[in-house]
Amino acid sequence: MNRLSLLIQEEIRRDGPISFARFMELALYAPGLGYYERQREIGRRGDFFTSVSVGPLLGELLAFQFAQWLGRPGSFDRLQIVEAGAHQGALAADILGWMRRRRPDLLARLEYCLVEPSPARRAWQEQTLRDWLPGVKWVSDVTEAGSEQASRIIFCNEFLDAMPVHRLAWNAGKWEECRVACENGVFIWQQAEPPPELAECLPRIGPELAAVLPSGYFIEHSPSAVAWWKKAAATLAHGKLLTIDYGLTGQELFRPERSGGTLRTFARHHEGGGLLDNPGECDITAHVNFSAIEAAGRAAGLATEGLMEQGKFLTQILAQTEAEPGGFESWTPSRTRQFQTLTHPDHLGRAFRVLIQSRPDATRVLANPVVNER
Repeated sequence: MNRLSLLIQEEIRRDGPISFARFMELALYAPGLGYYERQREIGRRGDFFTSVSVGPLLGELLAFQFAQWLGRPGSFDRLQIVEAGAHQGALAADILGWMRRRRPDLLARLEYCLVEPSPARRAWQEQTLRDWLPGVKWVSDVTEAGSEQASRIIFCNEFLDAMPVHRLAWNAGKWEECRVACENGVFIWQQAEPPPELAECLPRIGPELAAVLPSGYFIEHSPSAVAWWKKAAATLAHGKLLTIDYGLTGQELFRPERSGGTLRTFARHHEGGGLLDNPGECDITAHVNFSAIEAAGRAAGLATEGLMEQGKFLTQILAQTEAEPGGFESWTPSRTRQFQTLTHPDHLGRAFRVLIQSRPDATRVLANPVVNER
């Protein structure tokens, strides 16, 4: 039994059964012990594979699109890109590298800000981005990123899916929270009535769905992801708010094939066993509820420009690069293979989705956006 398991067990002995959100928070982010708090490789030699580990192309395409948005007529003299969940900083390095090569005029006006509350992860990022200092700054919270007098892009890639979630089960016509208890040194599930602050956020089940929804149907809810998005939206006076992540719409959460929910653990590129096994030794992730995130942005006054598959989003950017001869990188065989991996439906193109929101006065809708695309 590892030190983190003992720490969690001690909290349960002291305070009683905990929510899975608290279990997940400790398993991933406990200082010095959580999965994301210890140096881990990403890619073929790590536990999971991401769009960033495919190669620099994702960062280059994002940099091109960000330059289009930030460089539009009437933008502020001050430009800012704010990235949350940067892990080791590789995506930031890819974006900044493209800006240096292709848009030094924008780079001269640009501040790159990383939102990172963890000292350990910040140290990794500082090492990756040492050549970009002092043009990069760090803050602990998105609200500390800067003033309103800037054209700003706030974005995250595979960030919201790692935020703690509550696990809920539909039983006897009502939702029950799946809490974590400990019995004889083993973590076990324990059903409980959801606290009022959680109950009021849960999906309202109408009579038609209630008639067919089986007992033991699981869903997840992440107040942390919704709160973070709403907070980021509130700081956005001018510009865009964007996320790329695994996810579903609210309607898509209720399908027969998803009766077990979307929570998964991963280690060495394989789906793990029980969700409560070996905390701190495996990744834990759940699909983002894009409907809840989009609604949080709208509640903060943002307009939705698009919700689409990653393949469509990147293909739209590619079309823009082709309209500007010489404005993008040369299409080498390596970049072509990266593009295929990022966009093909059988690889990463369909699994990831992109949500883009902006202030109504700053809206510049993408060509043929697809809102709530299935």
